[in-house]
Amino acid sequence: MTYEETLKEMALADERYVVMTAENRAAIRNLPDHLPGRFIDTGITEQAMVGIAAGLALRGRIPITHALATFLTMRAFEFIRTDVGIAGLPVKFVGGVPGFLSDGNGPTHQAIEDVSIMRGIPNMHVFCPADADDMVLGMRDVFAAPNPVYFRHISHPAVIEHQPFTYGRAEQVLDGEDITLMVYGLLFREAYAAAQLLETAGYSVRLLNMRMLKPVDEAAILRAARETKLIVTIEDHFLTGGLYSIVSEILVRAQILAPVLPFALAERWFKPALLDEVLAHEGFTAEQITAKITERLARAES
Repeated sequence: MTYEETLKEMALADERYVVMTAENRAAIRNLPDHLPGRFIDTGITEQAMVGIAAGLALRGRIPITHALATFLTMRAFEFIRTDVGIAGLPVKFVGGVPGFLSDGNGPTHQAIEDVSIMRGIPNMHVFCPADADDMVLGMRDVFAAPNPVYFRHISHPAVIEHQPFTYGRAEQVLDGEDITLMVYGLLFREAYAAAQLLETAGYSVRLLNMRMLKPVDEAAILRAARETKLIVTIEDHFLTGGLYSIVSEILVRAQILAPVLPFALAERWFKPALLDEVLAHEGFTAEQITAKITERLARAES
């Protein structure tokens, strides 16, 4: 089933669900006719949408809001923080074209600080599926959660058959003793390909599809630090505040010293282009990831 089909099934089975959008219907364009009175398009008014969603949630509804990730998380941030976050309302925030998925647009449309912004709100959960199949596996539990949740939407096809979803747990796709690759979202496909290249080169690789960055699977991170020689974090996000920061915070709190190699955007927006060109230009292809990892391991062994 697709995201739209799953959401339709959930909404028809439970009248508490209200589907909302700030004129971003790409993932839900066929729902209005099926949800009379429970499909609300506020127009390009992300702040108003969040305020209305908070009011509906106070009256027992579960609003599922949709907007471009960059405008949802930044333009409406105060409303999300104050109207939804402080009250702990079960509003769900579905961000379209996050990270590198905004490929051809300029910096104004690049949601590459969204994880950092959203996870900073107390009680806000953050779901970042690897692909369309992974998204559908998790969305029922995510939408049913009593917390507000930020949801990075992705429609790209899967490159593996995913394991069942468990809330707050990472999916261990591969097990290994030399390197742990930790990734979320779009870049899972590059991490999976890099893992195969590394294994061909003779390395034992553990691959974690993090799935949720809040609550994050701390146990999986700590096991990786204790059981493998190098942790690699891979994300289409700023270096600050995303997975690299999360891993660092956990290791410091546990007083564990472990080498961590991050792939993230350090103090820069990415150059707009078609997606494959963005990945190559910014150094996020499987081949580039593999080369940088092997170079780091060679330096450590010399």
